[in-house]
Amino acid sequence: MIPCANPRAQYAARKTAIDEAIAGVLDRGSYVLGEETRAFEGEFAAYVGARFGIGVGNGTDALHIALRACGVGPGDEVITVSHTAVATVAAIELSGANAVLVDIRPDTYTLDPARLEGVINARTKAIIPVHLYGEPADLTEILDVAGRHGLRVIEDCAQAHGAAYSGRRVGSWGDLGCFSFYPTKNLGALGDGGMVVTSSPKLAEQVRLIREYGWSQRYISAVPGCNSRLDELQAAILRVKLRTLDGDNAARARLAARYSERLDGSCVTLPTCAADRTHVYHLYAIRSDRRDALRRFLTERGIGTLVHYPVPVHLQPAYRGRLRGADRVPEAELAAEQIVSLPMYPELDLGDVELVADAVAAFAGRH
Repeated sequence: MIPCANPRAQYAARKTAIDEAIAGVLDRGSYVLGEETRAFEGEFAAYVGARFGIGVGNGTDALHIALRACGVGPGDEVITVSHTAVATVAAIELSGANAVLVDIRPDTYTLDPARLEGVINARTKAIIPVHLYGEPADLTEILDVAGRHGLRVIEDCAQAHGAAYSGRRVGSWGDLGCFSFYPTKNLGALGDGGMVVTSSPKLAEQVRLIREYGWSQRYISAVPGCNSRLDELQAAILRVKLRTLDGDNAARARLAARYSERLDGSCVTLPTCAADRTHVYHLYAIRSDRRDALRRFLTERGIGTLVHYPVPVHLQPAYRGRLRGADRVPEAELAAEQIVSLPMYPELDLGDVELVADAVAAFAGRH
């Protein structure tokens, strides 16, 4: 079976270094917010191009805490897309704000800036562009709209570690950037983890306060906070993996190029990437109007696939009613019906990519 993702393969490729890093943490005996976390916060922020990094428990917490650091709360509105992991919207509503969902561009699956003006009102406080599948959203246009309306921009970079827009890495463009280190991410821990990055000292301080009970000093809460801390073991593992992230992303790009070469001219729609962006191919997502039949065909041949994401957030039972009035998101709904992710991870063998591509092409040739 060729899995769609394989975090175990990445651990195996770096086993000695990761095991040594874990042993170092265990030997030192400091397991929460210690030297490994502080070092990783600085290293990752520098990698992104931000001044500050604050480690938190997961990517959802990163978004939630970033919103609260910006003063977003009950009665406010935050604009994002419906075609995303539900975590994006869950984080907005954890802050007490209301999510307002808009449509995506059909080529990049990211927020369509043309949809913003129609939903902004006096209650709007922030925009969350999602750099989905590893491709940056249209940051220049989004930031222009946000600037004209005095809105915060919080980048959801959970699938875009190392991706760049106009030569500058995502996470460094908005007021804050939020990352997940879930095991299958381009930079994945061996458990949960997240990070907020920013170049604003004021916002960085607010994030630090909120992530640990609002403590300005131990046991003294300056603001209402929560408990969301990146632990030392995960920080140590992530420091090891950060050293090879660019190489891993380059491997993903090579695999994606081979997929695209072999599938060019077939009856599936391939990923695209604008000339001013660096796609890091967290996922290699294709489209087919016979998606479910294609998945069955590939499963029968030992090829794993996943759907990211099968139901737009606004159609899920917990989040109905997040569209404004007569607004529609047809591109998000169509993508949910057609999208399928093929196997993609740095350790994937090039021969397996060709096997998968040949199987997809064979299916397309029959239908």
